[in-house]
Amino acid sequence: MCGIIGCVGRGEDTLSTLLHGLDQLEYRGYDSAGVALVGDGDLRVAKRAGKLDALKAVVGDRADLAGTVGIGHTRWSTHGPPTDGNAHPHCACAGRVAVVHNGIIENYQALRDELAADGHEFDSDTDTEVVPHLVEASLEAGRDPEAAFRDAVARLEGSFALACVVEGTEAVLVARNDSPLVLGVDDGATYLASDVPAFREFTARVVYLEDGEFARLSADGWHVADAEGTRLEKSVETVEWDAEDTGKSGYDHFMLKEIHEQPRALRQCLRGRVDELGGSVTLEELPELDLDRAHLVAAGTSYHAAIYGAELLCDVGVPATAFLSHEYATAPPPQEDATVIGVSQSGETADTLAATREARRRGAETLAITNTVGSTMARECDHVCYIRSGPEIGVAATKTFAGQQTALNLLCEYVSPGPIDRDLIAALRDLPSDVQAVLDGSDAEAVGEAYIDSDAYFFIGRALNYPVALEGALKMKEISYKHAEGFAAGELKHGTLALVTPETPVFASVIGDGELARKTVGNVKEVEARDAPVVAVTDGRSDVERYANHVLDIPETHPRAAAILANIQLQLVAYHTAAKLGRSIDKPRNLAKSVTVQ
Repeated sequence: MCGIIGCVGRGEDTLSTLLHGLDQLEYRGYDSAGVALVGDGDLRVAKRAGKLDALKAVVGDRADLAGTVGIGHTRWSTHGPPTDGNAHPHCACAGRVAVVHNGIIENYQALRDELAADGHEFDSDTDTEVVPHLVEASLEAGRDPEAAFRDAVARLEGSFALACVVEGTEAVLVARNDSPLVLGVDDGATYLASDVPAFREFTARVVYLEDGEFARLSADGWHVADAEGTRLEKSVETVEWDAEDTGKSGYDHFMLKEIHEQPRALRQCLRGRVDELGGSVTLEELPELDLDRAHLVAAGTSYHAAIYGAELLCDVGVPATAFLSHEYATAPPPQEDATVIGVSQSGETADTLAATREARRRGAETLAITNTVGSTMARECDHVCYIRSGPEIGVAATKTFAGQQTALNLLCEYVSPGPIDRDLIAALRDLPSDVQAVLDGSDAEAVGEAYIDSDAYFFIGRALNYPVALEGALKMKEISYKHAEGFAAGELKHGTLALVTPETPVFASVIGDGELARKTVGNVKEVEARDAPVVAVTDGRSDVERYANHVLDIPETHPRAAAILANIQLQLVAYHTAAKLGRSIDKPRNLAKSVTVQ
């Protein structure tokens, strides 16, 4: 879950390029940061615990920190606390080798014991530190740097994206296994990173590395090879989005910017896929998909989208179940010819990749619902449907959740054995403008302020609004650090009602005026009778307003689209609550954007 950046060919701008890349990657981890540069044969390293500003302060005082080849790292801690010593890059005893790493080296303890017995001394608690020592040992045995790096990688078990520099060698050595790495190719310069935004300002041309591949970046260019050193032909692709898409555009936080980008993101998701006049949905990327039964696997926010998607599929007559991907990967149920659908914003989520890989091992057809073109899941699954939300930098997912909900609606209509739902098609057409209406008229800021001192927050909803309740609670927890729980509304009375007090507001999503709405209004009455404040998210078709202390309105629309609109109101409540509490909204404590370790 860490971020890696590297570059060759930037000359005197090497250090500033690394720091720029780390700025763009800090969403992947911000416990510590560091850089290593090679120039005039010397290797120089600087690293510090804390956010990137701590490293920048150190770099400003280091006149010697220069070079034409460099690597950098921003860390999300796994092995060992966030300290200067545990920060990357890590070096070996002689200080000739520096390595940065994303992932988990599962056999590090055995390797560490072996190296220590041979006289190697370790300075950190990390699993990563064994790698430079392995490289150093191979160098001392007479191997050249590239061969020594391959020797070291061959000893590793687990997941890793690795970048290595060696004193006296003006090149960056790279390897990948189960953790993302992408090269950026420009005239006279080459980059590597965990994610494209790290170098998008400099080039839009990219090369995606596959598991088991190695790369060498030098002033003479770049090449990719297999574990034996045999060079491989790799295609160079072009990223379509602009570098400015990853800026804040005047907003205080990326999260708020991305909430307000949702109308545009949903238009991108729908463009070319919905024919309202013809009453059809077309997903050209899925021409051969035959969906008779589905298992949706996901984690975190994407799991809430998977629950929503499973409900939609069942509604159109396709049996479907949502599973937590980390549970599915280790104990998958009988597949019964089910298509396994991996839902992942990044396409790199380790738990979900493990689930889709296990499904493929068992012979199942797989489909990725993801935002990231060229991601591991997109490349490995049999089919892929992109949500087209554009870059999302804030750790708390917002526009990508709405994009997943929308893409799953399209998928359901595309595979539905029954007639197309023309009311839904019309609702999807209006969805971007309805989202804009919510953003323009929301009272979420006043609601957040009203309940800023609450002991806890409860979120309830039924059917399609149950995953909305789960996601509303998750957003509140992630960025405000306040206790929040989401429930299927009928479960509130089965135990949780014991926790309801005048200091625990209940957010109820009540859509329409049918049986589900009436039952949810009944649940609202239960908490109102216990003096708990109620915030109703509603389209105004029920009488829930009579029992609510605050109302967050959404436009009247199809129930499927209404669940997307209700979620946006809850995103805004979480954001404004966290902002008033002064939280680190884009970089919440202990979290990172792309979870690439299991």
